[in-house]
Amino acid sequence: MRKKYGLLLMVCILGLALLAAGCGGQDTPEGQESGNDAKETLSFASSGAYYPFSYYDEDTNELVGFDVEIGTALAEAMGMEPDPVTAPWQSLISGLQADKYDAIIGSMTITDERKEKVNFSDPYYVSGPKLFVRNNSDIAGAGDLTKETPVGVLMQSVYEDLAKEYTDNLKYYDSDVTALHDLDLERIDAVITDQNVGMANAKKGGWDIKAVGDLLMSENIGIAVKKGNDELVTKINQALKDIKADGTYETISNKYVGMDISGD
Repeated sequence: MRKKYGLLLMVCILGLALLAAGCGGQDTPEGQESGNDAKETLSFASSGAYYPFSYYDEDTNELVGFDVEIGTALAEAMGMEPDPVTAPWQSLISGLQADKYDAIIGSMTITDERKEKVNFSDPYYVSGPKLFVRNNSDIAGAGDLTKETPVGVLMQSVYEDLAKEYTDNLKYYDSDVTALHDLDLERIDAVITDQNVGMANAKKGGWDIKAVGDLLMSENIGIAVKKGNDELVTKINQALKDIKADGTYETISNKYVGMDISGD
């Protein structure tokens, strides 16, 4: 009988100890997050080959640029941990559809064709393409191009269809920067690319090229998320408003482009 009472007492003590431990585990020291409170991650992709929007710093090999910092700022405004990743431009949408990342923050123009595959946020910047030629070129604008003029464009970009209006001699690239470099090396006679990308790379590379003529079109650039993910689109749109209101957006834009490109 005494043994039974002793065993019962031990079970009660053990139960109280476990209960106390469980209650004590609910108190997380101030400034620390429990496992259940860890921040959700926002993984966002860019090509990493689109200076000054997404590129690898030559000294640190760190992924940096306008798109990278905007993505980071948006994640933080949503209370999430930013996780920037890279993928080839032509595979960005298929990677999003395969859930390899949550969003594309990679200077993607909003088009009706792309809207059939992804959802877009509000435009996060406004830009447009220009024609770039060598400084000694006789080409003064897109009207001077012929069907034989070799023109470089980024494959599977909106510039590809645009260039087809002016020439049948397209040269395809997986990076606008490579196309611009080939222009400087006289391998092609012109490049159609974003005005900011072209001017920034010409200056950075010391290349003998220039922009000519007017903007060939105006582009609204959006953040792409997987089709049907309306909740994330809503959160991104609100975060975009927040970082514009507090000055974060303008600071990032001035840092990489030298002006506010929000279009507001």
